[in-house]
Amino acid sequence: MSYPERMPRNRTYLMCPPEHFTVEYAINPWMDTTIAVDAALAIKQWELLRTTLGDLGHTVHVLDPIPGLPDMVYAANGAFSVDGRVYGARFKHPQRSDEAIAHQGFYRASGWPLTIGEQVNEGEGDFAYLPEAYGGLVLAGYGFRTDPAAHAEAQEVLGRPVLSLHLVDPAFYHLDTALAALDDRHIAYYPGAFSPASQRVLGQLFPDAVLADRADAEAFGLNLVSDGRHVILNTEAVAMGDKVREAGYLPVHVELTELKRGGGSVKCAVAELRA
Repeated sequence: MSYPERMPRNRTYLMCPPEHFTVEYAINPWMDTTIAVDAALAIKQWELLRTTLGDLGHTVHVLDPIPGLPDMVYAANGAFSVDGRVYGARFKHPQRSDEAIAHQGFYRASGWPLTIGEQVNEGEGDFAYLPEAYGGLVLAGYGFRTDPAAHAEAQEVLGRPVLSLHLVDPAFYHLDTALAALDDRHIAYYPGAFSPASQRVLGQLFPDAVLADRADAEAFGLNLVSDGRHVILNTEAVAMGDKVREAGYLPVHVELTELKRGGGSVKCAVAELRA
């Protein structure tokens, strides 16, 4: 099958360096407190990811890390922005609750209109945006972290239709571990992470989606960042890289072994700022 040329679009991102990253507690199935994080390697790998995004022409803002908040490196979870409006996170687990305050400070200082969620939600961890699909569609996950009531709240804040998707496998506790936007209207996803009803909905709306298997998802191959042409994945996601290449995209692999110890990879470390 031949595909039209995939065109990149310059993006703006927010990242937070893993200066205080450790695995001190376990709030998802991937976190193992018995294995020490190589702090120097984590920073080196994070810097490579940031450099890769910059070399592709994207703008990367940096959020200052805060001691005592080891998961701040997962910057995607702090908020979700669409059309210059920001829906602020309210974390489920108390260990991460102060991260939301740090993100609020960034958006306020940058002049972004911000609404702090009253419902539990974890930002881009459970929200994805497709600006050219159905007039601009938000895909929203629930089942483990984000409360489904947050989906209606996000729709009111952002003024975009929100489609709820039920996550059913605890290994894929956030939407961004099971589904990714490849460009402004196409997605990749692992069907087994979703309820049968959500699988049917995704199949109807996105018949041309790139389908991942469980091995791809366990390699965090769906926890990716794409600019519409370049798809940045971790080095373990070789098979997923092949699948996006077959769909006309250009995979770019970056090693992020240390961040995976906390249950995240490329996307978890990168929040998109949609002005």
